[in-house]
Amino acid sequence: MADFTFDERLFLWLNFDGGAVMDAVMETVSGTAMWIPLYAFILYAVWRRYGWRSVLTFLLCLVLAMGVADMLCGIFKHTGMLKSVWADFPARHRPMFHSAVRDLAHVPSYAHGPYGTVSSHAATVVAMAVMSAAAVGRRWYAWFIAAVVLLICYSRIYLACHFPQDLALGAVVGAISGVAIYFLWKKLDAVVEKLR
Repeated sequence: MADFTFDERLFLWLNFDGGAVMDAVMETVSGTAMWIPLYAFILYAVWRRYGWRSVLTFLLCLVLAMGVADMLCGIFKHTGMLKSVWADFPARHRPMFHSAVRDLAHVPSYAHGPYGTVSSHAATVVAMAVMSAAAVGRRWYAWFIAAVVLLICYSRIYLACHFPQDLALGAVVGAISGVAIYFLWKKLDAVVEKLR
């Protein structure tokens, strides 16, 4: 493993074969169906704190934050804007397709595109977490949503979809989007309050 980068070594340390049950759990965690109850819970928590009008503006802004984060990841993946970070960007393959690690990695499924930098999963889930944690404003919720983010991001490593660096870059994009759109929501929500 001496010839591997730190990122590749960390990926190989975190990726393992947990068996068919673990594969199914991680596919579920990484999928979108599991997120529906989470979104409902977030909206409920925001409703409890602010009321139904604020939930509507929050939902609009949450969709915007996640959309912006996803769009920025797509731009990074396909335009080479981060070429200065490493020479082969954006042609950095997902671990499952990366020549240096693919034979050592556990890969439950190859149903993904070849490139994985910057992680859209990490960006969108972090944008959602930052916005909702700031809105709910409770310590217990911040811990809960942080655990959800870590689980979803880890599922991407387990499934050999992303290197840790891909997830870290996605998290930065998501955090910036989440913070920016949170402040937009607060301004929008104040306007809605005045119109009552």
